[in-house]
Amino acid sequence: MKLGEIIDVLLSQREEIREKFEREKIIERELDKEKVREFLKYPNIVAILGVRRCGKSVFSWQIMENAGYVNFDDERFIDLDAKDLNRVLQAMYEIYGNVESVILDEPQNVRGWELFASRLRRTKKVIITGSNSKMLSGELATVLTGRYLDIELYPFSFREFLRCVGVNFEERYYSTLKIAEIKRELEKYMEWGGFPERHLFGREILVRIYGDILEKDIVRRLGVRKRAVMKEYVKYLFSNVSREFTYRKIANILNVKDVHTLKNWMNGIQDAYLGFTLNRFSYKLKEQMIAPRKFYPIDPGLAKTVAFKISEDRGRLMENLVAVELLRRRSYWNREREIYYWKDYQQREVDFVIKEGSEIRECIQVTYASGKDEIERREIRALEKAAEELRCKKKTVITWDYEEEGEINFVPLWRWLLKKNTEKVLNRKI
Repeated sequence: MKLGEIIDVLLSQREEIREKFEREKIIERELDKEKVREFLKYPNIVAILGVRRCGKSVFSWQIMENAGYVNFDDERFIDLDAKDLNRVLQAMYEIYGNVESVILDEPQNVRGWELFASRLRRTKKVIITGSNSKMLSGELATVLTGRYLDIELYPFSFREFLRCVGVNFEERYYSTLKIAEIKRELEKYMEWGGFPERHLFGREILVRIYGDILEKDIVRRLGVRKRAVMKEYVKYLFSNVSREFTYRKIANILNVKDVHTLKNWMNGIQDAYLGFTLNRFSYKLKEQMIAPRKFYPIDPGLAKTVAFKISEDRGRLMENLVAVELLRRRSYWNREREIYYWKDYQQREVDFVIKEGSEIRECIQVTYASGKDEIERREIRALEKAAEELRCKKKTVITWDYEEEGEINFVPLWRWLLKKNTEKVLNRKI
């Protein structure tokens, strides 16, 4: 590309970002920006990863307000290659001046970008964003030799969602009226999800986001030829949230001959942050590997867009919310945590087991119940059995509308989602 053409693209990208900040309500994310800035004081790179359209670019601008910016996920850059990157840098200087900070949005679209980013970080503070968890493997890991921090950003949490719709929840005590308001918004959150653009453009934008993720981040990257089967596979997973699955069973349903095809597609789904799986807990690694898994979409709104009749099962929707929130809290504040589900030979099951180091910190059961008499006894027995077997002291049941403290803590979903973080740790350096 010619220098003038690149300058024109970067100018339009800058104007687009400026208009976004002027026109839209920008929500402060729960990630600690100061810790990120502190890491950037050194010749390091910060990589912000996450599902497409979850707000990575905006968060990057919140961290470094006066930065040079290039979005490589632009159709005008479709033929850009490594030899053009010096002209991109020259164009950036023409527009932004000799800036101290640079944001490279989705640079993995350009072959050879790793060496370019590594060269920049010697004299600049560099943030890169990406929609695939594998963008940091391979060449970049080699050339940076440990000089980067990776952060996974998620769609809006419920707390961020409430800030977006203008509902104040920073109160020590909640009135009956305030609780009713928060629960109404929770219903909306379960319907809409946390993608920032959902609030501006409605459900149609989720259809588009899903299509982009499937086509750009999975199908193209993996070279999927059987696209129709791939789409049915994703729909099956989204329609069976929180239910155990095996690749063999799904292969039989979809008439797929090789289960390795499904495993490869699942890797692509998780790499693109479209969803994630949980293993069954066992102290024996082999048992973990052969046991069935559970699948959870990354966002409730996206789940309802793709799935078949998931909205009819409120308990599964609640469980999906809890699963994503647990993953979000692990990513933002405590990378040492591991999340599983538990099941024994008598088919007693607990939704989530939280492990930290060698210790099981918490066992969590999720149920759509508004009173203690609505909670099935088998769910409580399973929780007690798991806690006994795993030597876990903290037992929690997340309900829709029942609350009680005791040996087992019952907490409504809305209150659990609003729980303040008390362990702000950004502790993953690679």
